Formats: sequence, structure tokens, C-alpha cells
Amino acid sequence: MALNPPTPTDGTGDPGRSLVRPFPEVGPLMRVAYRELGILANGSEQQIRALGDPARLPRPWDPATCRHPDLRAEVWAWLEAVVEWVNHEHVWDAAAVIPPCWPHHPHLVRELAVLADQRRRAGAALTSDLLEDWHRSTLPGFLDRMRARLRNHCDEGHQAWPAKGRHIRHTERACRAERAEAFTADVNTLDEQSPDAPHRAFSVVDLATGEIHDERTL
Repeated sequence: MALNPPTPTDGTGDPGRSLVRPFPEVGPLMRVAYRELGILANGSEQQIRALGDPARLPRPWDPATCRHPDLRAEVWAWLEAVVEWVNHEHVWDAAAVIPPCWPHHPHLVRELAVLADQRRRAGAALTSDLLEDWHRSTLPGFLDRMRARLRNHCDEGHQAWPAKGRHIRHTERACRAERAEAFTADVNTLDEQSPDAPHRAFSVVDLATGEIHDERTL
């Protein structure tokens, strides 16, 4: 007697949906960015010259390098889709869920961009080697670091940055001047071997105004 197969679900009990969801695709501007990076890696000398300064090419795995507003918007939309995909396809325990406030955590943004890029590369490979490594190492490593850093701070909604006070103290002008003085003193010990060398002093950038100060003026 033949048995009817069970109705497929999406893992939540809802019937009629695919058992697995495809990895989100990048947008058109991101495809251009990846194509240019591919040319930089494997193109002819003429093609590489046509790209201009390689350092200015956007790298989608590093969102800060994506300076065009439309490209940056595509990166955010892609990462949003990737987070939903990871939470649905790879997370079972609630403690491992990427929180909805992830855009407010710079460390998560940066790591998610790399996680997404490596999954994109692995999915496009002609063998399963990169994908196996992503499953075995990349994704678990990301989730472990996320849990260690967030702990339970955002379980019930986004919480203020616990280390904000210490960061503010670290960037205060007096603290920065003290560190710059220590750096200068260390460098000047090297000048003892060369008595004619001029005194060197480190510059300090005021993060609020962008002004550059000699550490001795602070």
C-alpha cells in the first residue's frame, strides 16, 4: 500500500511552501561593483587601468567603502534580506537569532557584510568546498561572536551601548593628548641614536570638529 508523502512546509508548519529558501541576490549596482572587482583581479592591464584608482572601488563586504547613495541603499537592502534568510534557514534556538536592531550595532553590520559576501561566493562556486566551510566555520563563528558580544542586552528590544561611557572617556581631549605624549616620547627615544634629528610630535584629530592638533597644544 503506497503512502502519500507529507505536505511540504517551510519549517514553521505552514504547508505549500518550499523546504528551502534561495539565498538573496544582490542588486544591479552591487553586481557592477562585483564585476569591477573581478576585472581588477583577473582583467587585462588595459581593463584595470580603465577602472581608475583600485583603492576607490567599492567593496560590498565593507559597507563604508560603498559611498554612492544608491549603492549603499542596495547594500542595506541586501543585508536586511540576508539577516532574515539566516534567521529562517539556519537558526533554531532563540539565543542565536540575529536581533532586529542589528543596524544599530556597528560590529554586527561589519561582520554581517563579510558573512553575506562569503555565502554569496560559496553559493557561486563550482564545488561545495566553500559552502561546507561556510556552514562548518564561518556561520557558527559569527553566531558565537554575536552571542558573546551582545549577551542578552537586546533580547527585549535594542538597548543603549553599554560601553558608551568608556568610549567617551577614551576619546576625551585630555586622554588623547596623554596617549599622543606617550607615543611621542617613545619615538623620541629612537632619536637618541641620532642627536641631530628634530623633535617629533604626534598629531591628534578632534573627532567632533575634524581639527588636527599638535599634542603639545592640547
